[in-house]
Amino acid sequence: MNPRVGATDSPREGRTTVCRSGLHDAPLLVPGLPPELPFGFLGRALPTSGFLEMRLQLHRVPGDRALELLGRAGAVAMAEMEGRSDAPGARPSQFALELESSQELARRVAGREQELYRVGISFHGRGTAGGRAEKLRRELAHRLELLGFRTRMPTYEAKASVDAPDLAGTERRPVGYWHTLHTDGVAAFFPFVDETVAEAGGVLLGLLLDDASPVLLDRWSHSSHSWGLFGSTGSGKTFAATLWTMRTLWQRPETEVMIVDPLGEFAGWARGLGGTALELAGGSAGRLNPLDPVTTGGDRQEKAGRVGTQLRALFPSLLDEEAAVLDACVNRLFDNEHELPTFSSLLEEVERSKGRAGRLPELLEVFRSGSLRHLDGPTNVVWGASPLVISLKGLPEAHLPFHLTYVLDALYGRLRSGDHPKLLVIDEAHLLARHAPTAEFLDRIVRHVRHFGAGVLLLSQNPDDFLSTESGRSLLRNLRATVLLRLSEVSEATRSFFALTSAESEWLPRARLPKEAGYSEALLRLGPSHLPIAVIASTPEYDLLRGLLLTPEAAGDQVS
Repeated sequence: MNPRVGATDSPREGRTTVCRSGLHDAPLLVPGLPPELPFGFLGRALPTSGFLEMRLQLHRVPGDRALELLGRAGAVAMAEMEGRSDAPGARPSQFALELESSQELARRVAGREQELYRVGISFHGRGTAGGRAEKLRRELAHRLELLGFRTRMPTYEAKASVDAPDLAGTERRPVGYWHTLHTDGVAAFFPFVDETVAEAGGVLLGLLLDDASPVLLDRWSHSSHSWGLFGSTGSGKTFAATLWTMRTLWQRPETEVMIVDPLGEFAGWARGLGGTALELAGGSAGRLNPLDPVTTGGDRQEKAGRVGTQLRALFPSLLDEEAAVLDACVNRLFDNEHELPTFSSLLEEVERSKGRAGRLPELLEVFRSGSLRHLDGPTNVVWGASPLVISLKGLPEAHLPFHLTYVLDALYGRLRSGDHPKLLVIDEAHLLARHAPTAEFLDRIVRHVRHFGAGVLLLSQNPDDFLSTESGRSLLRNLRATVLLRLSEVSEATRSFFALTSAESEWLPRARLPKEAGYSEALLRLGPSHLPIAVIASTPEYDLLRGLLLTPEAAGDQVS
């Protein structure tokens, strides 16, 4: 930035700012630091626009002096722990932690694994107008306080905060400027951290927004093979899911792909790749008998439990007495190992319960003479080639959780067979998260499929749908990677669960959409790493997907 013509180099100090050569400097000190900070946190915490500076002044503490300081800190913690353990407001557990930390750090300093530094830390909002510099400082203070910092504006001490340092570190500085940090603590303040993910054999998820580095992730090399993809309508979920799945098939052609498709968006894509799309509405693709024990390898007791989950998804208003009778009837039905259970036989079992059945006979009549009668009888569906899509398009929305549950049960049986890689894509997964029994079933699938060499790609609109139940939170914890496209809003529950910074929470509702940018912007959460990426297809990929996906909304407006 060029200084103004005629400006003097002599600094002019205001109440909390300094102006030199026409440039205003609004310093901010951090007298209190958080107990923990991830490496490179500044790269994610600071806004991408605005004239901001962070200044570090480092002076290494000699080894003998460092051990003396740590020994003194440990002695103070010991004295506080012993002398004030019974006093009002005493914190013996904190003193014990401080003692343990000082002793461990002293051991590492003595072993030359760590060093101590006297560190001067200051942040600066800068601008050609004083108001602009002060506004940047206020915004920065808010962001840092959300991370656990305690901030301070140096009133009538601004010049002492911005003066150039001397080599000995003996210049006058305001209170809150100096800190004593170990090597890792100092390293956390450097924003230049390479978080590129390029796993051998991985598929391309996207490009880092910072420098366009490719992000390559191999789901099969981790303990969990499952990912989650969340985004509001129009954010590009279907396009991203088909793009990554297609790249998986190119990388590993032997992968068997199964897709549960409530809205019918994947059928054209599967057929275009030589796969199969089964339309379940009205039984046109054949019958899947939800009561067939084949999906549990013949384990009729396990199957009886799953059938109870399916029926509670269909009839969420069941009274406790009705649920108990239904559970007993289902178990009696499956105790007969010589008969294939069907809904007709279940209804007969319920009718034998006479007066105790309540509404159950009327409710279950839907399987004998109502809209679900096509499910009554043995399974006769021919699965067909991979990629296999089970389309639920045209089925009543109120019935979708039920259909999703028994379809997943059937596919779960297929996931257990063979040692080849398998990928299960579940769209509109929030339909299962709304009911405790189906949420628990979905959680079990995500936790167990890795034992069969299988992974899940979960698609839903918002993580909040899963955060309200323990099963949902367990499911999210067991996803190896979570990709957050644009969200309509970021709730406090989502921010806390995914450990999002304030900057990330503010950015996600503004992440660019395919119609705006030609690609989707997203935040990839991979362990402790949070990587802003662009989900981009090459021209041949885009042309292929654009032609195969049935609706413009599913294809999006991605460009190469």
